[in-house]
Amino acid sequence: MSKWSQHVVLDVEADGPCPGLYNMISFGLVSVADPTLSYLGEVSPVLDHGGIAAAREVSGVSFEAQQRYRGADVVMAEARDWLGSIAGGKRIVIWSDNPAFDWQYWNYYCHRFGGDNPAGFSARRIGDLDAGRRNEPLNTNAWKKRRETDHTHNPVDDARGNAEALRWILNEMGVKLD
Repeated sequence: MSKWSQHVVLDVEADGPCPGLYNMISFGLVSVADPTLSYLGEVSPVLDHGGIAAAREVSGVSFEAQQRYRGADVVMAEARDWLGSIAGGKRIVIWSDNPAFDWQYWNYYCHRFGGDNPAGFSARRIGDLDAGRRNEPLNTNAWKKRRETDHTHNPVDDARGNAEALRWILNEMGVKLD
């Protein structure tokens, strides 16, 4: 098993800017080692409001549709099991386009509905790695053109595109993913 099997790209869709005040709608997890491996978590609302309409429009999921999703406790346990299966029980390393958003929801839901976060206490930002690689610290979006999968706001599509781009960046750095 490759050490890269522990690395996963996360994308989150939510109805507002922060957990506790708004609902996570869905999340996607995609293996960096093998971007064909993915998990889609769709969670029923934990708060009794639909959040910010513009945020919901991005995800394309109405509050009524989200109410038919499974409970966060079930989905988060299932996601934890999936992560354990691809990482061989080792601690997960989360990568994201924007961990300031994605990570806060993931971490909150992991702790609230699962007791702890299988990725520990931090996440890594893809744009920062690429900006450092290119010695352009203020240009943190250039990597996005390396996505192969379209950015659709389906969290698995978005995480997969980001994983593909991350793999390209790592390859450019001479990192072996095997």
